[in-house]
Amino acid sequence: MTATPVRYNDAVETPIADEEKVHRELIETMRSITETTSRDYGHAVRSVHAKAHGIVAGELTIPADLPPELAQGMFATPGTHQVVMRFSTNPGDILDDSVSSPHGLALKILDVEGERLPDSQGETTQNFILINSPAFAAPDSKAFLGSLKQLAATTDKAEWAKKLLSTTLRGVETALEAVGGKSALLSNMGGTPITHPLGDSYYTAVPFRHGAHIAKLSVVPVSPNLTRLTGDRVDTADRPDALREVIREEMIEQGGTWELRVQLNTDVETMPVEDASAEWDEKASPYRTVARITVAPQLSLGTDLAGQVDEQTFFSPWHGLAAHRPLGSVNRSRRQAYEMSSDFRATFNGCPMHDSRAFEKVT
Repeated sequence: MTATPVRYNDAVETPIADEEKVHRELIETMRSITETTSRDYGHAVRSVHAKAHGIVAGELTIPADLPPELAQGMFATPGTHQVVMRFSTNPGDILDDSVSSPHGLALKILDVEGERLPDSQGETTQNFILINSPAFAAPDSKAFLGSLKQLAATTDKAEWAKKLLSTTLRGVETALEAVGGKSALLSNMGGTPITHPLGDSYYTAVPFRHGAHIAKLSVVPVSPNLTRLTGDRVDTADRPDALREVIREEMIEQGGTWELRVQLNTDVETMPVEDASAEWDEKASPYRTVARITVAPQLSLGTDLAGQVDEQTFFSPWHGLAAHRPLGSVNRSRRQAYEMSSDFRATFNGCPMHDSRAFEKVT
């Protein structure tokens, strides 16, 4: 028997002490990363997840028979939407793929109708940002700031040193996993295994409003050509863009299919909204499918779409429907920080950033 999902109300969020101060420091830290990399490259890239490994377009289909607790927000209306997927890795500088770091997936769903969040009035997309872990490395925005400062401290450092550190940390992480352990800190600093991005499952890790309820989301590969890649280690020796290569090979030949799933909050005590590092128990509330993403065979980089995504648009969870409002400390810290990163890129590159309008000519 499925537990009753918690009803959303404003009281589920509790700001941490000095939250605005933490947000200001986070913005300053992200700006320092962007200033450093733009000076090095002569071109501004994203403050985090700067290197894209694949950018593809597909269709997201919402079925007509979802139960009421799942048929919330955009998922209350059956139909098909165009969707853009950007696969990336965490650092704000563009590194050799032998420097391992967590994988990310940014999702932009087009032509979504409904009441908008304040930052996205006049737009028509729903943005979700996901990582290949069901929990975030930091519990709240203050700890997130600490992790980001570590990332900032390594930006612009010698790449050979990052490769050496990454290799060492991967060895430690593998040893930990062999005895049943896992270190979020080690993974975040370069100890994560270098797996095939198309075989990974991705998670928001942080909660969102799901209409009348609260949920986390995941994107899970389901087509056989993708599931066979799950856990597959990628050889990056003498291959600085190995992840781009393996994604290109798979996408151009077969495309792929994923399911978009939600995990409803059924107990705010054991499934906290404010602690992003807490993994919600999937036995108590499993991830359930609300949509299916289908990507036809296509080039994954070097296209008009990829150029538009990397140079003229941005991804922010605060650009979407009010029914999918980001929740919790980490999500609140992203709001102004991501806007700053987008504005910096637009100013430095002399190219305005768009949300909906960026895809008018490429989808």
